[in-house]
Amino acid sequence: MSVINSLHSAPRQLSPKAVGILSAVVTILIWSSFIVIARASAKGSLLPLDMVFLRFIGAGMVLLPWGLWIVRNQKKNLQSLTQASLNLPSWLGLSPYGLKITALVGIFGGVVYAMLAYSGFFFAPAAHASVLMPGTLPLSTALVAMWLLKDHITPTRAIGLGLIFLGDLLVGGASLLKVFDGGETWKGDLLFLGASTCWAFYSVNARKYALDAVKATIAITVFTAVTYIPVYGLLVLFKAINSHLTTAPWGEIAFQAVYQGVGSVVISGITFTKMIQYFGPVRSTMMTALVPGLSALGAVFFLGEPLSLNLIFGLALVTSGILFGVRAAKK
Repeated sequence: MSVINSLHSAPRQLSPKAVGILSAVVTILIWSSFIVIARASAKGSLLPLDMVFLRFIGAGMVLLPWGLWIVRNQKKNLQSLTQASLNLPSWLGLSPYGLKITALVGIFGGVVYAMLAYSGFFFAPAAHASVLMPGTLPLSTALVAMWLLKDHITPTRAIGLGLIFLGDLLVGGASLLKVFDGGETWKGDLLFLGASTCWAFYSVNARKYALDAVKATIAITVFTAVTYIPVYGLLVLFKAINSHLTTAPWGEIAFQAVYQGVGSVVISGITFTKMIQYFGPVRSTMMTALVPGLSALGAVFFLGEPLSLNLIFGLALVTSGILFGVRAAKK
């Protein structure tokens, strides 16, 4: 009887600990592989803005219906059509937030961030992106928070941020020295730093307005669906902009839409939220400190990129700075 009962019983759900660990592993793998795959894709058929277009198309297929469902449920939960329901913050019935918040996160966390990041991969190697995007994020976020939120940086935390700055200087400074020799790596480095700064503005504003991570990601996707996708699509249709969307293989287009949109935006957005819920922001940041090193190693093994001494020391300084700053915050 016990065997029969066990067969008819409901399947066991994962424990909160298992969900937290699984979410952390998935998040770190997607964040690390994003850098390697984006750099590898730069050698394919598609151009940077094509990849941005496909990223938002892929994310929109999942998140636009989800946003519609959330907004409808928000309105349905109100018992009657009161003034509160008429003023319910939502935009176009798709974004869970109003126009101001949707545009704010959509510009910094969506359009501009993606345009800068994907363009950077066409000039600089993945290892540079590892240091200058996720590695620099704690420094750029701290500076933006100090400006917008009047955050105070303690002396201990300043040491960690100083280590990150030195790591950036080792990596980015080396490419800047080759500007007059005809090198273009410095362009990618500057684009990566710009992308990191954009994401810092998004993160700080998400904290300022206490935004839900999933709803904010939906808001970003709604904004890009209304602005970037139709504008870029029309420019491509009338051949007003250089694009390879019409000539690239369908397999490459489908892969970019699924991986960049569904994987990098939707899945990692959900798993990152779950990781934060279980481990908290401090331990989660310590875990994501693995991303610069893992993605740099991935670039060496999968793309054959060289790992120079200045890059090794830069990675070490950035990773140490992240861990030092997080441990200081924990205390």
